[in-house]
Amino acid sequence: MRIDIRGRNVEVTEELREHVRKSFRRVGRQVSDLAILEVELYEERNPAIADDKVAEATLHLKGVTLRARERSPAMTHSVHHLARDVRRQVKRHREKRRKRTQTRRAMARLRGRSAES
Repeated sequence: MRIDIRGRNVEVTEELREHVRKSFRRVGRQVSDLAILEVELYEERNPAIADDKVAEATLHLKGVTLRARERSPAMTHSVHHLARDVRRQVKRHREKRRKRTQTRRAMARLRGRSAES
């Protein structure tokens, strides 16, 4: 999986890049090597907003695009919650695909039996 990290109104340090890579390592093992993850980190400039550190992720998979957005007072917390949300979405997507495949196989078997009768 390729990870693209961008910062808007915030400097993306090497430490922050490594934190993003580490947080999304589990997701990388569950998806294809051709998947592209775009992570955008930015800071809200409005002083009235307490949760001003925002992290957004867009995961491009074959046939589907998963998106998530998290905000908190600290960027590392935003990234952590973002990775958890993306993992949940990837798991749900994989279960849907698996269930769809199992249903198609079962229907093919049933059609094969009814054609023989």
